[in-house]
Amino acid sequence: MENGEIPENANEHCPGPQSESAGKSDSCEGCPNQEACSTAPKGPDPDLVVIAERMATVKHKILVLSGKGGVGKSTFSAQLSFALAAMDFQVGLLDIDICGPSIPKMLGLEGQEIHQSNLGWSPVYVDSNLGVMSVGFMIPDPDEAVIWRGPRKNGLIKNFLKEVYWNELDFLVVDAPPGTSDEHISIVQCLGATGIDGAIIVTTPQQVSLIDVRKEINFCKKVGVRVLGVVENMSGLSQPIMDFKFIRMTETGEHRDVSEWVREYVREKAPELQNLIACSEVFDSSSGGAEKMCKEMGVPFLGKVPLDPQLCKAAEEGRSCFSDQKCQVSAPALKIIIERLIETHGFSRMLVDSA
Repeated sequence: MENGEIPENANEHCPGPQSESAGKSDSCEGCPNQEACSTAPKGPDPDLVVIAERMATVKHKILVLSGKGGVGKSTFSAQLSFALAAMDFQVGLLDIDICGPSIPKMLGLEGQEIHQSNLGWSPVYVDSNLGVMSVGFMIPDPDEAVIWRGPRKNGLIKNFLKEVYWNELDFLVVDAPPGTSDEHISIVQCLGATGIDGAIIVTTPQQVSLIDVRKEINFCKKVGVRVLGVVENMSGLSQPIMDFKFIRMTETGEHRDVSEWVREYVREKAPELQNLIACSEVFDSSSGGAEKMCKEMGVPFLGKVPLDPQLCKAAEEGRSCFSDQKCQVSAPALKIIIERLIETHGFSRMLVDSA
């Protein structure tokens, strides 16, 4: 238990050996370290001093959170990082989703490894101004499951913050796992003294997701992290009408693809329809969606991003949705949200200062 490290054999939700409740809280019951923790001298964690020194060269730290998994949080983190880097900011993307690290895939960095120098662990770079760190770079087999208890995950997050040499950054974007668990408590505790600008929370429109987002917002309020805004992702399926697949159901219930026939018909009989965008509600948003929830809870609403198959493809291919015209539905929506984030929270001053 050197330097206040949480032992690997500790119970889940261990408060840490330096905590005043060490060995005394309910989560300590039955832990083999309970007696040692309850009698050990308490004091500030010296690792926090090291982390503060590392973070001294990082101007802004943004957490990206979600109440539920599968709402597109990591996709948003990746595209936010791509967008900030395209604005000539120095950007770092830290993936603390230990059990489901999808950031390497979404940044086109699968198969890369972490290298060590005399300055510390070196991030894996997409471009000279966009570096990435993830447990995904530390697992030789991408199909291997990470089966870790809370203390070991917390230890890795602390090592990421202590050991990674980012150099000077304008933004550190932290992609967290869904929910409000050990990883979230660890990142807030470790970065709290260095100043967290706030959290962006990603959700989908339906109540099943919004119920958990409310908990996420309350978590932020309890730990003193400002909510920079909520993004409603997958806000209706939207894509050019000519990109849709059309089917005809036969009397026997089979699906027959008639896409080419429909496209040819539109080209010949109704060419004015070719440039239309077709939209359809995928999730029930009759309750008002994220925008109404934000008004009720007093947090900013940043905007909506439609469910765009081309954005999904960009994430699968590990590329920016802003680099070409393929994501013609989702890229403009994301651009508006990111520009609103920068303007609203004073980050735009950095653009002026750097110019």
